[in-house]
Amino acid sequence: MHTGKHRPIARIGSILIVYLLALACLAGCSANAEEPAADAVDQTTAAEALPYEGETLMVYVGAGMRKPMDEIGEVFKEETGCTVQYSYAGSAQNLSQIELSGEGDLYVPGDIYYSDSAVEKGLAEEGTDIAYHIPVIAVPKGNPAGITCLEDLGKDGVKVVLGDPESASIGKTGKKMLENLGLWESVSKNIVAQTATVNELVVYVSMKQADAAIIWEDNVVGVEDAEIVEIAEDQNKIQTIPICVLTSTTNHELAQAFADYVTSAAGKDIYTKHGFRVIE
Repeated sequence: MHTGKHRPIARIGSILIVYLLALACLAGCSANAEEPAADAVDQTTAAEALPYEGETLMVYVGAGMRKPMDEIGEVFKEETGCTVQYSYAGSAQNLSQIELSGEGDLYVPGDIYYSDSAVEKGLAEEGTDIAYHIPVIAVPKGNPAGITCLEDLGKDGVKVVLGDPESASIGKTGKKMLENLGLWESVSKNIVAQTATVNELVVYVSMKQADAAIIWEDNVVGVEDAEIVEIAEDQNKIQTIPICVLTSTTNHELAQAFADYVTSAAGKDIYTKHGFRVIE
């Protein structure tokens, strides 16, 4: 009788053991179910990979577009993985370099004249317009020489600095404007320096080494030590900034992707941020 009284207890113990083993088995199965398969991990990693990771582009850019293009290059790398390398120089200098080297992926000159030349020479495809380059007169803060118009650049004692017409787009444009108005002879007597890039003009004016310079509007925006004197519309020669894919590119798909980004709403917003008037 004593032994019979303990049989139900033994039976309950056995049931508990079986129940606990079943729970452990279920927990193990659940853990295995939650653990992703190796091929699923690989697919997730592939989906997260940037489309042009490790790729590089070489882009020739007019010196006046350094600020927006630097920022665009950073954003483009974040979104695609592609590193954008720039050659900043005068538009004519860059065109010569493209022709001599036979290398590079894209060209962004400060004037459509240069991209048209590149197309004619078989160096580039037809470009897409980004923004306007608007000439203005830059003067030191306070405008000590009292410059109000292009005619004032020819007055006695006025020190003028211009871009080199053989190197910089702004130099060619400025000279052409003055020639059209019959002012080149009088103004040329006052030229104290001609620079290879537009950025050097900003330095001359900001340091008060010149009384005036013909420069792109966007290069003076935000410069504390310089002011803008607008040029009359009927005297001005507004230029267009294009971007074009070079025929020397070794990755046309990637080059076109970059050109598309620069001319997208996002790219043009960056240009606007840096004082440019974009082409809608």
